[in-house]
Amino acid sequence: MSYIEILVLSFIQGLTEFLPVSSSGHLILIPKVLGWADQGVEMDVAVHLGTLLSVVLYFRHDIRDMLLHFLTYLGSGFKKDQFTDETRLSLVIIVATLPAVIVGFTLKKLGMDLVRNVPLIASTSIIFGALMYLADRNPQLLGLRQLTWKAGFIIGLAQAVALLPGTSRSGICMTAARSMKFDRITSARFAFLLSIPAILGAGILTTIDAIKEGHDIFNAAFGSAFALSFFFGVIAIHFMLTFLTRFGLGIFSLYRIILGIILLAIF
Repeated sequence: MSYIEILVLSFIQGLTEFLPVSSSGHLILIPKVLGWADQGVEMDVAVHLGTLLSVVLYFRHDIRDMLLHFLTYLGSGFKKDQFTDETRLSLVIIVATLPAVIVGFTLKKLGMDLVRNVPLIASTSIIFGALMYLADRNPQLLGLRQLTWKAGFIIGLAQAVALLPGTSRSGICMTAARSMKFDRITSARFAFLLSIPAILGAGILTTIDAIKEGHDIFNAAFGSAFALSFFFGVIAIHFMLTFLTRFGLGIFSLYRIILGIILLAIF
């Protein structure tokens, strides 16, 4: 794989992991159009770990506070006065992660890998793009402090649906949050925080599978893809949070629909 391919694929994955567009759609479209071979499992591992580092670094203060407050709460014997907003948020993230873990583990045990075919990815890109537009028309009434266990679990169920290729994990999480009238920044921040266990799990499983298959993943190409996807991931997170302070999700909905139409027309 050339360094141009590594640069382009890392750029696509780093951005589309956090922008509410279909990463699988782009990773199919670009190589097909440019005549490139499949990126392989080594690239999958590298970009997963790179984007994981980007979100962990960007939200390092939030993660530190959640961990400290959660451990303090546990150490106190679950005393009510130690149950802070940070403790609640950490527990909500755990609850919201469960649906994707259960569904993903069940599918893996049953050997039911969801097929990444173009018509499916194009259709889900269009359908969930339209749903995102409708959800974003809701008023922005609720913030992070109003994020309850129930709301978190519903967003977690949406994240489980993102196992369907072309859905966009961040996109469907923001859609679920906006449908419950959470403001755009809260929707994006929670989607990004919720991505940490999701990306970590995917990265671990992909790495294990790669090692079992005898792939030599830790090489120069891996290091380049890791560093680039980390860099582009940080840019994507910062861009998204800045963009949503002034604009809505409509432009991303339109882009998803156009992408889906292009995929159907070409393939």
